Amino acid sequence: MFAVRPDGRRKNRRGLLLLPRKNGKSTLASGIALFGLFQEVGAEVLICAGDRQQARIVFRECARMVELDPVLSKKLRVMRDVIEYPDTGSVLRVLSSDGSRAEGTNPSMVIFDELHVQPDDRLWSAVNLGSGTRRNPLVLAISTAGSKTDSRGQDSICFRLWQYGTRIATGEVQDDAFFFRYFHASDDLPWDSPEAWKTANPAFGDFLDPEDFEAAARSISPVEFQTKRLNRWVSTTSQWLPNGAWERLATDRRIQPGEPCVVAWDGSFQLDASAAVACTLDGFVEPLLLYERPLDDPHWQVDIGQVEQDLRDLVEVRGLNVLELSADPFRWSRSLEALDREGPFAGKVVNYAQSPVRMVAACQRVAEAVSQDQLHWGGVPHLSAALSRHLANSAVKIDRFGPRIVKEHRGSPRKIDLAVAMVMAFDRARYYAGEADKPARSVEFIAL
Repeated sequence: MFAVRPDGRRKNRRGLLLLPRKNGKSTLASGIALFGLFQEVGAEVLICAGDRQQARIVFRECARMVELDPVLSKKLRVMRDVIEYPDTGSVLRVLSSDGSRAEGTNPSMVIFDELHVQPDDRLWSAVNLGSGTRRNPLVLAISTAGSKTDSRGQDSICFRLWQYGTRIATGEVQDDAFFFRYFHASDDLPWDSPEAWKTANPAFGDFLDPEDFEAAARSISPVEFQTKRLNRWVSTTSQWLPNGAWERLATDRRIQPGEPCVVAWDGSFQLDASAAVACTLDGFVEPLLLYERPLDDPHWQVDIGQVEQDLRDLVEVRGLNVLELSADPFRWSRSLEALDREGPFAGKVVNYAQSPVRMVAACQRVAEAVSQDQLHWGGVPHLSAALSRHLANSAVKIDRFGPRIVKEHRGSPRKIDLAVAMVMAFDRARYYAGEADKPARSVEFIAL
C-alpha cells in the first residue's frame, strides 16, 4: 500500500481493504493513522466513519497506542477528538458522516472505517476532493462487506468500490493508483466449513477462536454469518445460478477459425452496456465485445459506427464462421440493416426480440445446460471476468410467464448485458445443433 514510484511519490492514492469482522481492522487502521502524522510537515489525518461513535473507536485505539509508547507519548499531545504533533504542526482528528464538516479540510491521509455503513456518498466525496494540493495523499477505506444498496436504494459506495477493485484485479480496468485487497471465502466453499472460515480470516486460529465460529454457525442466520465472518456480498434477492456453478465450467478454450458459431448482440445507447457473445454448436460460450460506461463519465454514449466496424473486424480477424447474428432490434434497427446488407453478416442478421416468453425458455435452457455440464465458457480474461460479473448482477423475475433474468431494479447501474447476450447466443446455437425443439426440464432457482 505504501509503495512508491520511481519519482519518489506514492503509487497508491485511494484504496479499499475488506476484512471480515474481528480481524483487527480498527487496530490496523489506528496504526496507519498514527503513521500518517509523521509522513510530512503539517500533515492532516482524518478518521472517518458512519457515525461519531464508530470513528472514536479507531481514535481511542490511536490514543491508547500513544499512551503505551514512551516515544510517541513524548512527541504527541492527545485531546478529546484530536491528536497533535506540535513539532511539525501535524494533526489527527475525527469526522463523522456529516460531509459538510469535511469541506474545509486538506487531508494528507484519510482512514475511512466501516465504509459499508455510510448512508450516502457525501463524506467520501468530500474527503477525496479535499486532498488535491497534497503531494502524497492517501484515502483508505477499511471495511467489511455489507449491503449492496444504501438508504436511497442505490448501490452503496462500498459495493461500487468493491466492484471497481475486482475489475482492476481481473484486468478489466487499469488503475495503478487504487489499492485493493479483499479477504473472503470463495463461493465454491460451503459457508459452514472450517476451510471457508480459515480462507477468509487471516486471524483464524490466532486471536480468532475456531470454536467461536462453530458456535456462531449454529446460532445465527447463514446470510449474516457469510457477510460478517466470510466477507461475502450476499444478496437477499433471488439469484439465477447456484453459487460456484458457473465458475466450475470455465475453460482455456477459444473459438477457432472456421468453427461454426452464433453471435448474439445486446445493444444499448447510453445508460446500459452493449455486448456481443458467441456460442458454438457444442455449447461453448465466448464473450467478444463489451462497451460499458466508465464510472466517472455520466455523459458516455455508445459509438454506433465504431460498434458496427468492430463487429465486422472481429469476424474477419478471428476468421469466425458465423451462422447468425441474433439481436434485439430496439434502437439498433438501422445498424442491423446495414450489417445485413454487406460484410461478414450479410444475410445472417436475425431479429431476436427479447419477449418474456422467449427469454423464459432461453434462460431455462441455459440453466439446465449449466446444471448438466453441457455449457462451458472462456475467452479473453478481462471479457470473461466481465461476463461473470454481469451474471452475478442478474436477478430472477418470476411472473405468469415463468422465471427469467433481469436487472435487480430498473435504475440499477449493475450491468447484465453480457449475460443476456450469452443466453441469446446459447439459445440460437442450440437451434442450429438441432436441440431447440426439445422441451427444457424445470430448473430450480435458488433464493438465498
